[in-house]
Amino acid sequence: MLKSAIVGVGFMGWIHYLAYQRSQSAELAAFCSRNSDKRAGDWTSIKGNFGPPGEQISVENLDVYETLDGILDDPKIDLVDICLPPNLHVDAACRALAAGKHVLCEKPLGLNTADCDTILEAAQKAGKQVLVAQVLPYMGEYQFAYRAAGAGTYGQPKRAHLKRVISPPDWIPNFYDSSEVGGPLIDLHVHDTHFVRLLFGMPSRVMCTAEMQDGLVKYCYSLMEFEDSGVMVSTSSGVSNQTARPFCHGFEIQFEKAAMQFELAALNSDVEILPLLLLGQDGVSSKPELESGDEISAFAAEIDDAVRSIETGSVEARLGGAVARDAIHICQCLQQSAEKGQWVDCK
Repeated sequence: MLKSAIVGVGFMGWIHYLAYQRSQSAELAAFCSRNSDKRAGDWTSIKGNFGPPGEQISVENLDVYETLDGILDDPKIDLVDICLPPNLHVDAACRALAAGKHVLCEKPLGLNTADCDTILEAAQKAGKQVLVAQVLPYMGEYQFAYRAAGAGTYGQPKRAHLKRVISPPDWIPNFYDSSEVGGPLIDLHVHDTHFVRLLFGMPSRVMCTAEMQDGLVKYCYSLMEFEDSGVMVSTSSGVSNQTARPFCHGFEIQFEKAAMQFELAALNSDVEILPLLLLGQDGVSSKPELESGDEISAFAAEIDDAVRSIETGSVEARLGGAVARDAIHICQCLQQSAEKGQWVDCK
């Protein structure tokens, strides 16, 4: 069984820890943290916007290090699972690759296209894989749409609208700093640009109109044009100042032979869901049966696919570093369009 080590014990590190408890292919063998309480197993300070809060964990069967150096010097570690803040991804990934480790990196791969290219070039030089944990296409409704598109079940996807909105993320320091987190496009909308890239390919050009904050897109409406196929995709994404609905996302995707519609709104006291609807051309609608499981199950499936990618040398498309890089590039093009007030070429 492949042995992995988590770098960075924050919210995503905690979610990955839970996912390793369900993984069929990888064993969590180590982690590193600068925080002495976390090194002792006290992860109770961790909180996030989904999943259970952090707990006291047993470190009895784990090698615990203060810094990345200890993990890189550990010969039994095959995969370095990077759950650090985005501005630390390049250094950690490149060092891990140079040390002969494969890398699983939480999204975003980098804060900009150049950062992503630096990591991908380091992987090529080292002969190791960089896999990016963009978990959205592993989650129920999105996975159903992704698989249907890949199999051509309802013909080719022809157009789509995707939505992703959060209330102010006050728990994230320096959220609107392009050198640390990158703002809503890089931290939030990258999920949708990645999903668009998987389903439709790379847009030829994009247009974005937006409300700005500290020089970055805060909330936007965008269009993505695919000139070779004639496809047009629209999105709405960003931060809304209301606090009654901390998170919502959804999509409507038009295929040649059917359409799909889904939306989820997480309220402070409840969750409202428009279940996935399959809308046929015969006037009949249905609710497809989805695979059972929660958010942690999606992360566990992602880890198992990462292991298969490493063992077979055939990278699962949803984890591919080049696709994750393209998603960041689309976000950069949207930022440029918002600044210029015009279409921006995206090839």
